[in-house]
This record gives sequence, C-alpha cells and structure tokens, in this order.
Amino acid sequence: MSDALEKAEAAAREAAQNTADVAQIVAAVLATQQAQQQPAQPTPAPVRQRPYGLYVAAGIGGAVAVSFLAMAAALLAVAVAVGAVCATVCLLVLRSLLRDFQKGR
Repeated sequence: MSDALEKAEAAAREAAQNTADVAQIVAAVLATQQAQQQPAQPTPAPVRQRPYGLYVAAGIGGAVAVSFLAMAAALLAVAVAVGAVCATVCLLVLRSLLRDFQKGR
C-alpha cells in the first residue's frame, strides 16, 4: 500500500506542477492578446498658443491714442486759457477807451 500511496503522491505533485504551468501559460497568452487588442494611442492635438503679440500691439496702440488725446485736450485747455486772457485784456482796454470818450478827452 505504501507503494500505491507514493504513486498517488507523485501524481498529485505532477498534477499541481502541471496546473501551475498551465496557469502561467494562460496568463502569458491573455497578456499577449490584451497587448495586441489595445488601440494605438492617438497623437495629442498640438496646443494652440494665443497670439499675445496682437494683444500687446493693441495695448500699445491704445496707450498711444490715449496719450495723443490727452495732449490734444491739454493743448485745447491752453488755447482756451490764452483766449480768455486776450479777451479780458481787450475788454479792459475798450472799457478804458469808453471812459475816456465819455469824459471828453
């Protein structure tokens, strides 16, 4: 009986070894199939960069336009002030002449 028991143990060991080998073979086959079935990764679309140069140019152009407008407004204010001074001097001279005519000089 001991001989039969040894044969049974050897068969059990061989079956266990065969089971482990079969499991490794199945795992390798499944991994190969999954690697072949995975779709190719799409190439990412290139990232579009914003045209910062246009924004900078618009900012500079706006600043220049505002500075020209500010200079025009300052020049207009100076012209109005000069005109007011000239009108005041003219009125004072005319008033002085009117008084002289009224006194008979």
